[in-house]
Amino acid sequence: MYTLESRVRYSECNETGTLSLVSAMNYLQDCSSFHSESIDRGFDVLAHEGLAWVLAAWQIEITRLPRFGEKITVGTWAYDLSGLSASRCFVIRDHTGAPVLRAESTWYMIDTVAGKVTRIPQSEQAYLDGTPRLAMPPMPKRISLKGSAQSAPHILVTQQHLDTNRHVNNAQYVMMALDALGETGQTYCGLHRIIVQYRRQAHLDDSITPRIFRDEAGISVSLDDTAGKAYAIVRLEDK
Repeated sequence: MYTLESRVRYSECNETGTLSLVSAMNYLQDCSSFHSESIDRGFDVLAHEGLAWVLAAWQIEITRLPRFGEKITVGTWAYDLSGLSASRCFVIRDHTGAPVLRAESTWYMIDTVAGKVTRIPQSEQAYLDGTPRLAMPPMPKRISLKGSAQSAPHILVTQQHLDTNRHVNNAQYVMMALDALGETGQTYCGLHRIIVQYRRQAHLDDSITPRIFRDEAGISVSLDDTAGKAYAIVRLEDK
């Protein structure tokens, strides 16, 4: 397992003084990036080889979000790399070692020259260290959108939404979904589980329309293009 130690910064907190959901997701992304660098499989090396990792989905379970100033340890490890997909787990622990957030994710390797998914090369086996999968529910294959949708204002993709792959960063989709809930007067309480499925990449100047679906178990936000096809779907479930 690769670990990253930190302390919750003021700039990472929401209005309640706790680590924001998007900041927590950024910690997970940063930890996995540093893990890649530590085994000499970082994005510069992959770019030279015409390869890139793309996140397809993740599920996150929250026990609590740590408060400003708390010391935390973020850990990550890959437990399966076979065929076309890779599976990676994450955990954030507080200063006592207790887990406050757990996550699982699915990734694909992209051939950046051909612009399509490719088999994971043998070089990526360096990620495996024998750490098993977290005891979490199976990763959902598809988020179902039930009932009628409420649309939120359109979002124009700007430079601040992009990452080094020149498409919208994974955590930004979640921020868009949360903003859409706020703009439409929707609320969620006791957030326990977040599932995000990425369908397509949004780029600079693309227009995204959030469509909100509420059911008895939670809220789903489909972030759609102008033709109504989803870039990503974000699912929020209460305890």
